[in-house]
Amino acid sequence: MLNSAARWLEKTAARFPERTAVEDEWGQLTWRELEEAVERTATAMLELGVQPNQPVLVYLPKSRESVVTFLAVLYAGCPYAPVDYAIPRERLARTLDNLRPGLVVTDQEGMAHLAELGAEKAVLYTRLAAAEADHRRVMDRLAAVVDTDPCYIMYTSGSTGVPKGVTVPHRGVLEYAQAVADTFGLTEASVLGLQSGFHFDNSVFDLYGCLMTGARLVIIPEILFMYPHKLMDLLEEKGVTCVFWVPTVMISVANSGALEGRSLPALKTVVFAGEVMPNRQLNLWRRALPGRVYANLYGPTEITVDCTCYLVDRDFADSEPLPIGKPWRGARVLLLKEDNTPAAAGEEGEICVLGSGVALGYWNAPEQTAKAFVRNPLNPNYPEVMYRTGDLGKWDADGNILFCGRRDHQFKLRGNRIELGDIETAAATLEGVDKVCALFDEGSQEIILAVESKSALSLRKMNLALGRLIPKYMLPKRLEVFETLPLTPNRKIDRVLLRRQLVEGRQAP
Repeated sequence: MLNSAARWLEKTAARFPERTAVEDEWGQLTWRELEEAVERTATAMLELGVQPNQPVLVYLPKSRESVVTFLAVLYAGCPYAPVDYAIPRERLARTLDNLRPGLVVTDQEGMAHLAELGAEKAVLYTRLAAAEADHRRVMDRLAAVVDTDPCYIMYTSGSTGVPKGVTVPHRGVLEYAQAVADTFGLTEASVLGLQSGFHFDNSVFDLYGCLMTGARLVIIPEILFMYPHKLMDLLEEKGVTCVFWVPTVMISVANSGALEGRSLPALKTVVFAGEVMPNRQLNLWRRALPGRVYANLYGPTEITVDCTCYLVDRDFADSEPLPIGKPWRGARVLLLKEDNTPAAAGEEGEICVLGSGVALGYWNAPEQTAKAFVRNPLNPNYPEVMYRTGDLGKWDADGNILFCGRRDHQFKLRGNRIELGDIETAAATLEGVDKVCALFDEGSQEIILAVESKSALSLRKMNLALGRLIPKYMLPKRLEVFETLPLTPNRKIDRVLLRRQLVEGRQAP
């Protein structure tokens, strides 16, 4: 068993020194070049005095330089904390205050932003990368790491908007990357097309899947996700064999017609996670690109990216929900009712996760950690840590889990218990609806449906169609049509902003 996820770099660079490891729109690095750059950068970090397990904040654009920095931080025996390069100033300030990093790695533009905040210990990436490598010193520091040490700290706001630093151990990354490689057959011949920013945990799939197997990592420019036809051109040009994208991107590509007339012969595996994937758009992908592996993954950041997997193995009607599958390597999933007893097949329960992927907690936030990372109530024999996701699910007849929404997205309206996800699933199947988000206004006791559409939609026509799919008491009272729904930096629908605009804005005096 490896002690650090960074150990794969040494092994892979020895096997494939001249193969391309990572490329972005500005250039590429071979595995040998990547290893050399990592050792130089790690040496400079040690010279600046970073201590073992002291976090390093990485404030860089999505690029080869980011990859070098992450691995250099690991070689220095520390966890890295990536942040969005477009992060709002106030959020960056709160993140710095919570993390208290031993070092901040950035570029010239980032340095100016940090200076405005009075941030200390900021250093330019170019300065670090220009150092002379001290191989023995770096290897001695790396050898002292144990697999329960933190590998990275990923900041997520969840539903509150307050950043929480999810602290993930090396053992979780090691297990997860092995599951990814085994499930999807990654090899040195694979080419992964990275969609997510490195501040989003989906990137762990791409980065460590490549690091472990010698596959090539293609960092897709962010601008291309606004132009689906050009995005498909890039996949073809680069020979991308595997993508792991959020459903919002999958939906945009399907709705744009960019799949029409495409063969994409190199693309063998299409994986998605992060939101509910509607079968209407997934069926467009499956019809346009048949014979590929399609997989729906599920998991919050707190359990090392994903803990369940469903390999799509049958046809689904547009209106059917897609299972999130069964627990995969290194994970155990419990569905617990409110009294902490197991839910029977068909009963809803909170999705609770155990295993090597469970995070160490939230960085510098013991109270929040204690609420979410708890002892398994079904194990009286020893203190087994379990993460309560706040998500609801139920077992189907085949032993797969069906995602039923968030506990905090459930509410009662005139005595009826309603889950916003049920409304969204139904609305997503309707013609003319590209993306959808449902909200509940507690003040007016109204359900609001926000949709992205290029069509002329009316509440009356929408509810006539929805009435064939969901009960009358679940029909929305307000319809808000957007040309483009707001997205978070991770390209998920920004529910917090929508609620602020559509609910709290109307309630303001």
